[in-house]
Amino acid sequence: MAADTAVAATPEDTLESLQREVEALKQKLDEERQKLNDVRKILKGHTAKVLCFDWSSDKRHIVTSTQDGKVTVWDAYAGTKESTFSMPSTWVMACAYAPSGGMVAAGGLDNKVTVFALPAGEEERAARKRTVATHTSYMSSCLFPNTDRQLLTGSGDGTCALWDVESGQLLQSFQAHAADVLALDLAPSDTGDTFVSGACDRAALVWDMRTGRAVQAFDAHDSDVNSVKFHPSGDSLATGSDDSACRLFDLRADREVARYAKESVLFAVTSVDWSVSGRLLFAGYGDYTLCGWDALRGQRAFVLCGAEHRVSRVQRSPDGTALAASSWDTLVRIYA
Repeated sequence: MAADTAVAATPEDTLESLQREVEALKQKLDEERQKLNDVRKILKGHTAKVLCFDWSSDKRHIVTSTQDGKVTVWDAYAGTKESTFSMPSTWVMACAYAPSGGMVAAGGLDNKVTVFALPAGEEERAARKRTVATHTSYMSSCLFPNTDRQLLTGSGDGTCALWDVESGQLLQSFQAHAADVLALDLAPSDTGDTFVSGACDRAALVWDMRTGRAVQAFDAHDSDVNSVKFHPSGDSLATGSDDSACRLFDLRADREVARYAKESVLFAVTSVDWSVSGRLLFAGYGDYTLCGWDALRGQRAFVLCGAEHRVSRVQRSPDGTALAASSWDTLVRIYA
């Protein structure tokens, strides 16, 4: 009898019920996504695209460079700014910490590399600020090769160069690329006499810093090589390209040994880095994602979707306990 008198649900009630269910599922999905992302800290305060960053050797500080011409030093633990420097032009495309943590270098569309002393008051900082390198086109990348005394740079003029930080003199020029140099990385050795460069000519070149000559060349990519990174063992290197793929090249075999890509991944690889063990290859993409690839199996291990714009750089901390990713959404996210 009760069944006969039950009121049938109206289409409006059914639609409202389905909408509530959809909202509940969205909330659950967001919660699960946050668990997967595991963002421990977000560095907020930039007002323009974050183009580059670098960890300090003390595993606590990070230097960032941005589109609005600012270079900022952060306490990554506290998430606070410690120092901010203004550059002579916008689009500061590269920055680097010195091994001692006592200075940072940065440059971009001004075609120069400026070095700032840390820490220092305003007067001392101004006195110890110096221009170290000058290229004929934009400065795309820089690093200190295991010493505060020298600086290695890559430029849109197609060359790499080694400079003396104190005098600003050119020590060595490296010329073999046919287009803009976009990325640099130093081989993980105590001598620090080998580095790799990636460029718009689709090639990655391995250089002997002592002779100024390219000793190996890898040109398997179909487009610009945006990022290069030596494997922790020093026997191989990874590259990331506009062709949406990461590739692994073995220096001993002098050939490509692995390719990390999926048909569903259509956007450029902007940056790559290795885990401490070398088992995982981290890659940032133009579709706002950060992926981890199993280097042995060639399979994607995870995807992080926290960024709201292009991921410009990924880099693990020196001790391997954290992974940072900068984005054009003005933020730097630290995963642990």
